[in-house]
Amino acid sequence: MKDIVRKIYGVLQDTEAAVHAKYPQIAPILTQQITFVHAEELLERWPDIGPRERENRITEELGPVFVIGIGGALADGTPHDGRAPDYDDWVTPTGKGRQGLNGDIILRYPLLGRAFEISSMGIRVSRDTLTQQLEIRGLSRRREFPWHKRLLAGELPLSIGGGIGQSRLCMFFLRKLHVGEVQASVWPAWMIERCKAAGVPLL
Repeated sequence: MKDIVRKIYGVLQDTEAAVHAKYPQIAPILTQQITFVHAEELLERWPDIGPRERENRITEELGPVFVIGIGGALADGTPHDGRAPDYDDWVTPTGKGRQGLNGDIILRYPLLGRAFEISSMGIRVSRDTLTQQLEIRGLSRRREFPWHKRLLAGELPLSIGGGIGQSRLCMFFLRKLHVGEVQASVWPAWMIERCKAAGVPLL
């Protein structure tokens, strides 16, 4: 999983360089490498603030990070963030009291002054982890769904996967403040006025 995260991050660096070559005024800001950190570590460091603020703190300190262990209960009994039980693996022990074979790629976006999640991914559930995660969430009835039946019967290959936020990447690479600046959309008049007041350069 970490190798794939590094490859994705390498593509982000290459894309940022290509954008800079075409638009020299957009200077590269990605660091040389991405840092891996477990959600449990963030909780240990900042137990008195919520997950979003922990992400803000760690990206302000380290830049791009991959936060591992999204979905399972941390030491305080709460998850760092939500994750479906039949999506990827958030229960497999990984040592030192940690668990989870998944995570989020999170960048630091100076224009917004905060962490900026651009991908959610991980090792997909196996027969055993699907069963365990469904039980934890009280959703064992899903075992009767067609896809779940096939996975539990061993008919589907083990895999890894995830999603990447295309609009967020466009915002990041083009240094935009609002998703509406990189999407075709219709804005209400009040939002246009609010953005103008905030100095957002509308097209």
